[in-house]
Amino acid sequence: MAGLEARLAAVETRVIEQSQRFDAQFTMSEERFDRLERTIDTRFAQVDARFAQVDARFAQVDARFVQVDARFERLENRMDRFDGRLDRLDDKMSRQFVWLVGIQITVLVTVVGTMAAVVFMRA
Repeated sequence: MAGLEARLAAVETRVIEQSQRFDAQFTMSEERFDRLERTIDTRFAQVDARFAQVDARFAQVDARFVQVDARFERLENRMDRFDGRLDRLDDKMSRQFVWLVGIQITVLVTVVGTMAAVVFMRA
């Protein structure tokens, strides 16, 4: 029986050694996983910060587009006012043209009438 007890003691010793090795390797694996988790957390924090910067930049671009839209709106209003002024100027010039043609026709009729009167008076 002493041989059996010695063998059992040797097996217990080997199991204890294996258990200690497993515990050491498990502890090292936990430390490695913890480091890896911290690294991943750091990188995700960096990515989140970068996305925050990109979002801020897009907000600036959106604000700039709003400003450009407002400027185009003001320009469009000015162009509408300018179109109105051109329409009024066109109407005024049309009226003046009608008057000018009317005066020219009146002068032509007067000249022709005067010449006809002169010709008929000599005859």
